Amino acid sequence: MDKNFQEEFTQIIKFQPPLYKQRHQFVKDLVEKYKPKKVADLGCADCSLLWMLKFCSCIEVLAGLDICANVMKEKMHTLSPLPVDYLQPSERSLTVTLHHGSVAHKDPCMLGFDLVTCIELIEHLEESELKKFPEVVFGFMAPSIVVISTPNSEFNPLLPGVMLYRHPDHKFEWSQAQFQSWALETARCYNYSVEFTGVGHPPTGMEKVGFCTQIGVFVRKYPQTVQSEKPTEAVYKTVFKAVYPSLKDEKYLQNAVISEVMFTAQIIKHRLMSKHKEYGDDPERKSKFQPSMDCFSDYLGKLVVEKNMEPFVSGNEVYIPLTTIFSFPKVNRLCGTFEKLCKLIAGKVTLSSDGSAVMFNTEYE
Repeated sequence: MDKNFQEEFTQIIKFQPPLYKQRHQFVKDLVEKYKPKKVADLGCADCSLLWMLKFCSCIEVLAGLDICANVMKEKMHTLSPLPVDYLQPSERSLTVTLHHGSVAHKDPCMLGFDLVTCIELIEHLEESELKKFPEVVFGFMAPSIVVISTPNSEFNPLLPGVMLYRHPDHKFEWSQAQFQSWALETARCYNYSVEFTGVGHPPTGMEKVGFCTQIGVFVRKYPQTVQSEKPTEAVYKTVFKAVYPSLKDEKYLQNAVISEVMFTAQIIKHRLMSKHKEYGDDPERKSKFQPSMDCFSDYLGKLVVEKNMEPFVSGNEVYIPLTTIFSFPKVNRLCGTFEKLCKLIAGKVTLSSDGSAVMFNTEYE
């Protein structure tokens, strides 16, 4: 939550990459390991961790919570979809929501998450808030995994300029023993296991000092069977919500399929026309390229629909069989079935009279 202030005091001990980036990378590595679909960041502040996580393909729901709405509002625009997200929609759905509220309060919008992160948060809590924190996060929200990071006070003497705490808003900073004692008791009460690690290695020869940032990774021991009683009213205020375009949405899928079909057909047409011009009027070479024009005219529609039939040129018109287009990997992956392809492009792409091939008129090209 306080990366700028903290980095100011860690200039002599060079952390590469910077400490806040190491914390974020730690969370990202956990996401890549456990593949959570729903992730909430408590104390999200400037949304920088959420911004990093929105690129993780397994995540479909991202939520941030912070007590300071103004800090979130300054950077929340970074979580909005970009033009490229509409031009090339992802195959997964993604919804990002920011809430204004306290981690000492329960709100039903925070239920059902797989992973909850609390990065440099707990040291900002008042004593009364810290007492309520475990019940809210581990008892009420009860995600599969909780990650909590907090300053290690034993590292403070190595940081120039730190007299008591690393940030003026910190209410406490724990030693390794204090953090582990609190974490183990919390894990015991709510049926979690916990492993301790951290980021920001101490100088050589001072390993006993421990990491600059200590981290506890809590994993729920048993599947959640009984949900805690839900509060009747929401207490958080939603300050931002973005729903990203997704190929799971029929309208975006249709646009993507039409675009890919036309792109594929244009490539086939280009190669076909190049060969057509190359063969010119040589009847012997031309016969190897396509049937006679009379033959094509007689069976137009029948021949094109045949599976694996090659594209044909007839006068000013080029016909690209849909079966040929469907055989291309990207089109096949987008549609899944040939019937789905036909349904998505119906009325949107110029087809032959029997609907079996994409048709181009080259008269004006």
